[in-house]
Amino acid sequence: MKSSSSGHAALNVARRTQDLAEAVAGDEPVDLAVIGGGFTGVGVALDAAARGLSVVLIERRDLASGTSSWSSKLAHGGLRYLAKLDFPIAWESAVERDHLMSRIAPHLIRPMQMVFPLHSGVSRFDAALTGTGFLAGDVLRMFAKTPKSLLPHPSRISTADVNQLAPATAKSGLRGGLLSWDGQLVDDARLVVAIARTAASHGARILTYASATSIEPGQVQFTDELTGDRHTIRAKQVVNAAGVWADTLSDDVELAPSKGSHLLVRAESIGRPSAAVTAPVPGHFGRFVFAVPWPDGLVMIGLTDDPHSGPIPNRARPDEDERTFLLKIINAVLEKPLTPEDVVGSYAGFRPLLKSKGDASADLSRKHALLRDPHNDVLTIVGGKLTGYRRMAEDAVDEVVKAGELTAGPCLTTSLSLVGAGTPEPGLSEHLVQRYGTDAATVAAYGADDPELNESVRAGIPLSGAEIRFAVEHELAVTVDDVVDRRTRWGLVDADREDLAVAVRKHAPELIENPYTQEEG
Repeated sequence: MKSSSSGHAALNVARRTQDLAEAVAGDEPVDLAVIGGGFTGVGVALDAAARGLSVVLIERRDLASGTSSWSSKLAHGGLRYLAKLDFPIAWESAVERDHLMSRIAPHLIRPMQMVFPLHSGVSRFDAALTGTGFLAGDVLRMFAKTPKSLLPHPSRISTADVNQLAPATAKSGLRGGLLSWDGQLVDDARLVVAIARTAASHGARILTYASATSIEPGQVQFTDELTGDRHTIRAKQVVNAAGVWADTLSDDVELAPSKGSHLLVRAESIGRPSAAVTAPVPGHFGRFVFAVPWPDGLVMIGLTDDPHSGPIPNRARPDEDERTFLLKIINAVLEKPLTPEDVVGSYAGFRPLLKSKGDASADLSRKHALLRDPHNDVLTIVGGKLTGYRRMAEDAVDEVVKAGELTAGPCLTTSLSLVGAGTPEPGLSEHLVQRYGTDAATVAAYGADDPELNESVRAGIPLSGAEIRFAVEHELAVTVDDVVDRRTRWGLVDADREDLAVAVRKHAPELIENPYTQEEG
């Protein structure tokens, strides 16, 4: 297993300044310029840099500031695609989940139990069909060579087991449940940052707050949003990985964005489940709403999958109909219904699906596509899903190497571990190890030098000043919002956001305020 060390993957403002100066200096073009700092963009940057290519990535805001930080935080094994008989995508999902959980980021993606309660509203036929689907998913797991010690076989469980794993489940008419396993991300934004830091350790230059303004054959013009200065990067190849904004950089790309909405409730309001609860959407076999426990005392309820038209906001939330839908579906399997007052936060993301015939977003293929613009020669990558980001990046870099006749080594990312992977030092706090892996030792060192940095920023928020300093000095946090919203996720809880921002300013006074006015959706 190849790995990257934390010391060589430190991203901060000083590194950004150096990378910017080097990226725009000299007459020799870089091999590849990547536009977009979400999963796909940083994945492309890592794949290319690991093959020995010179890479510059520009992102108009922060890493993972778009769709990549508004996901369901699940590494799916392809079960929903089996239900649609989309076997190629189901297989790809199972294989990529194995890469992620076994080698790439085992410290950031963990096994998660999922309970499907068998209530009177679930017919025996639907229960049998769902169970068969779980078994088919397990066959994919076995062929993908994911060990059962990591993701055990699915099984039928008793009513008592359902009540133990998900105490808030409705008791009336309950005849047990189906237990399955999948992958859960500790934090989607943290995974993106880890990929970017790993790419940087292989020589990629990562420039956030750098907005592409125009693309011409062989060059990208952009504005440094921190200074207002305009620059040009000369590049042999350009990849547009701007997600749902990709069509703003290429006239040949037509997208049909899909909106996925999520609600957040306190774990105590839903019985502190230790497993995700699965609620079927009536009339749509294979579609579910999940109540997924997070390790920080919150439970995510999601998700919707609806077509979206109009501009894409930078910060979107569920509308009233989406909130009502999510609560209605999950309440159907709960003993005590959740109310709108139980919701402490919410968010929504957008999937960059290719436009096709038909209107139902849930029926659009998640297969990714590579599109070459004949006017500016940019290669756009769209579609796909979080679990498959690595494969998307591999395909994009293969095309870049071929089209640009570049000298590059083979793809290494199936066995290239991200920063933080490995065996942590003994004696470190469980909280730090769960979020940082082997980097927990670096975080803890801040507190060893200054014990005040070990203290939580506020009761109920297990975030320390040491973690804030690590975000600034190693994870390219430039603004207060970068820490509040993406290096920690407590900014998702509306009542905690301002307290957290005050603490961030205290421990990192060098951070600037967000240079943008956030749009609310």
